Amino acid sequence: MRSPALRHVLTHLITPLLMCVGMGLAYMGAFVTPEPHHLPVAVVGTGPQTKAFAQTVKGTAGDKLDVRTVATRADAVELLTSREVTGAYVPSAKAPELLVASAASDMGATAVEKVFSPVAAEEGVPLKVTDVAEPVADDPTGQGLFFLLIAVSIGSYASVAALGAAGGALALRVRALLALGVSAVVSGIGALLAGPVFHLAHHDLAGVWGMAWLYSAGILFIGVGLHTFLKRWTTLAMMVLFVMLNFTSSGGLFRPELQNAFFGSLHSFWNGAGFVEGVRSLLYFGDDGLGRSVWTLVLWLLAGLLLTAVAAGYERRARRTAVQAEAAQEADDEAEEEVEETVGV
Repeated sequence: MRSPALRHVLTHLITPLLMCVGMGLAYMGAFVTPEPHHLPVAVVGTGPQTKAFAQTVKGTAGDKLDVRTVATRADAVELLTSREVTGAYVPSAKAPELLVASAASDMGATAVEKVFSPVAAEEGVPLKVTDVAEPVADDPTGQGLFFLLIAVSIGSYASVAALGAAGGALALRVRALLALGVSAVVSGIGALLAGPVFHLAHHDLAGVWGMAWLYSAGILFIGVGLHTFLKRWTTLAMMVLFVMLNFTSSGGLFRPELQNAFFGSLHSFWNGAGFVEGVRSLLYFGDDGLGRSVWTLVLWLLAGLLLTAVAAGYERRARRTAVQAEAAQEADDEAEEEVEETVGV
């Protein structure tokens, strides 16, 4: 290609085109066709009749459901509030009941209702649906936490681009301090959105801020470290890590049991899932499972700090090499001048 300017533009167009392909594959692969895969449900009761009913449900659903039996309704509620099951069916000839926890997943609650509504219809009785963990009225679908995740994520990975573009001349320790400050600001914005602005969090707002800070700081330090090695490709890498794979596996819209195995498996350790599930634990489930979510975010932050430390060592060596090369060049220039002077004499 003869035009350097045209070649330069076409090279830079590679990134948005790859983003287009990646976003399409990720979002459509994760969200377009949600289907239950081993969705955990419970049937309440004891005795052979209950077990036979549970086996019938399992036989009809196949791999779509994992069915267990529990002795009492209280046991079922405990499983729902610990998010071990998505729904629990209480059989009754006159008033069958379905227990759900829509704060854990509105889509999951809808999925189990679709499973058990026909069962009650066959008996000719209406199905009573009881929600044992409802979202707040300001977030009736419980999906506000997913959009909070998006806001905090964009503030974090977009700041990485700014630090890389405008702060490239700064020492890495200065960029790291800026990342620390930016994470505090971004998480503060997230807490304001979750609390006073949209009222997603009616309590434990300090805990929400702490989760947002851990999440944001992890992204920023990973980005600062990656920029040393990837340069202009950092934006694409951040989009892959913290948009394409992150939003789709967070559980903010669909629980992992409603997704394919790839995105479902990412949910167990990806940082977006740690943030969403951790905030759910704080707000709706009495801190159940909070420790695991916090550790997920801490490990991502530690990975970011380690990557930043490696990048700092790399940059120090690069500067030392550049200084040595410059000194060697100056020595060569001086030697050439001395030779010229000798020849001239």
